[in-house]
Amino acid sequence: MKLSKFFLIIVAACFFILPSRAQDSLKIHISVDLEGIAGAVTGEQLGVGGFEYQRFREFATAEAVAAVEAAFEAGATEVLVADSHGNGQNLLIEKFPENVKVIRSWPRKLGMMQGIEEGGFDGAIYIGYHSSTDYMTGVRAHTKSSASLTSLKLNGKVAGESYFNAAIAGEFGTPIIMISGDDAAVEEAQEAIGNGLEGAIVKWDYSFHSAKSLHPEASKKLIAEKTKAAIARIKEFKPLKLEGPITMDISFKNYRVSEVLSYLPQFERIDSHTIRYVGPDMIDVSTVATFITSYSMELSP
Repeated sequence: MKLSKFFLIIVAACFFILPSRAQDSLKIHISVDLEGIAGAVTGEQLGVGGFEYQRFREFATAEAVAAVEAAFEAGATEVLVADSHGNGQNLLIEKFPENVKVIRSWPRKLGMMQGIEEGGFDGAIYIGYHSSTDYMTGVRAHTKSSASLTSLKLNGKVAGESYFNAAIAGEFGTPIIMISGDDAAVEEAQEAIGNGLEGAIVKWDYSFHSAKSLHPEASKKLIAEKTKAAIARIKEFKPLKLEGPITMDISFKNYRVSEVLSYLPQFERIDSHTIRYVGPDMIDVSTVATFITSYSMELSP
């Protein structure tokens, strides 16, 4: 009888303890680009063929690792990193702690925010981001494709990658809590997303291909500091949730793209360079944007 009572007490204790453990979990998603890394200013640092690319993928990895380690120190129990620049194979994965998972390469429906669909993320962080193609300033300012697009808007609002990705995260109830990049990238994100977003400015732009930059070690320290500050006030941030239907307007540098896309009933050509798509939510809109910017008849295998 005494044993039975003891067993019941243990079971009851587990019943109350387990939920509190679940509440103690803290999941962080980190999306990493390269244009906003300290010192990066031209294609020489950003593309596989550039003479400085190998060095700068190490710097990008170091900035991402600084955010990861700071997140764990601040209480994160799980961190997922999305390698989101160029070919999606930039980060040196062996440099990360063993308990971190890294998403690499393309295509992926949710682009730079892939993995967020797993759900349960308490916050998302941007590392190495840049301002949008609609923004007047910023190092390597563009949206999704610097070679092809001149504008991207959601419901009539300019949607740089920081805003677009925040809207994707918002579909899964995840707020953006911190961004690192140049001054233009941080300012644009803080204006568009709001929430008192923490910002780590690692360089100040002079032009599209010039900036004053922090030392790589200083950028790592700043990123770690801002990551910890963001997680310390994580309950203050709210997800950016766009209610559907969502209108996406994409403008292309070359008008024939919009002309051919307008052959499909899903798209409306609203001017010579711009098509409009209306989707039920950001998951659908992101999938369509990924298709538009990725599809080619020459895709192989």
